[in-house]
Amino acid sequence: MEPVVIDGSMGEGGGQILRTALAISAVTGRPVRVVNIRAKRRNPGLRPQHLTAVKALAAITGARVKGASVGSMEVEFWPGPVRGGDYRFDIGTAGSIPLVLQALLPALAYADRPVRLRLTGGTDVPMSPTIDYVREVLSRLLSRMGYEFTVEVRRRGHYPRGGGIVEVGIDDPPRGFRPVDFTVRGEITGVYGRSHAVRLPRHVAERQARAAADLIIERLGVKPSIEIEWYEPGRDPHLGPGSGITLWCIASNTVLGSDSLGARGKPAEKVGREAASKLLEDLATGAGIDRFAGDMVPVYMALADGVSSYTGARLTSHARTVFKLLEMIVPGFEAELSGESPFKAVIRGVGLSR
Repeated sequence: MEPVVIDGSMGEGGGQILRTALAISAVTGRPVRVVNIRAKRRNPGLRPQHLTAVKALAAITGARVKGASVGSMEVEFWPGPVRGGDYRFDIGTAGSIPLVLQALLPALAYADRPVRLRLTGGTDVPMSPTIDYVREVLSRLLSRMGYEFTVEVRRRGHYPRGGGIVEVGIDDPPRGFRPVDFTVRGEITGVYGRSHAVRLPRHVAERQARAAADLIIERLGVKPSIEIEWYEPGRDPHLGPGSGITLWCIASNTVLGSDSLGARGKPAEKVGREAASKLLEDLATGAGIDRFAGDMVPVYMALADGVSSYTGARLTSHARTVFKLLEMIVPGFEAELSGESPFKAVIRGVGLSR
């Protein structure tokens, strides 16, 4: 079988194209060749986090791979069956663990036995979902599709030191997905959050939480429950300083989330307000899922056995690229999109199971 050729410069031209293409390849068994990888980025080609995703998927599927090196603009991937078991992967930098999971989670759903995964790298880094978004928002959405997994944060990792440790457990890989309807959000039942500060004063986490809570109370009339995560000096195991906050709104039919990270010279209050503002903006659209999940859930819906639908807060360039890519690499995939903010997607899954 000749590999499907994917142009990595299409659409928004980022690493998401590579991650999604390889994930679908691992699930379907169809080989792919991704060219012009990250061609539109300032540092094109594979970076350490992308290389980790390639090598991890290769290990899990026993794949034959060409081009797996930092800076490579082309990767060829010939996968075998998805194998469960215990795996450990180290990005080696502060590269994003959540983005590596974006590539691994669809494939690991089809593993032949339980999975234990330990990843080392960045848990809360720029241009990526936070690890709390994965464990509090994405995991809840995928649970509705029959995919249950746990995410344990053993140590956080921030830019530039990294060193975060995350353990993922999949006790019963579903080997397929149920269709789901996230068109209607339903009644809000609560807003929650986790504000953390490591190798920094406790008041940083508290001020992030307070600023977020004040804005949510003012605009939404709901008092959020925000956990403070902080470590005593001398007992803080993290390699470098960092802070951030992740918020999630649980409704009767879905969950929406947002996040924001601290940075040198950025007031903690601004961090909290950023996260709250994004969540409030997405809730104001009435959509069933937030702007970030809008480009994550279509991958799973494309593989589900039946028709899925959702309303997304914003049709981002990432989401457009994912839909275009799925049309290329999932035989039989069909999707209808309408609107912009919110937008509606109706997806006819191919019912792939193993």
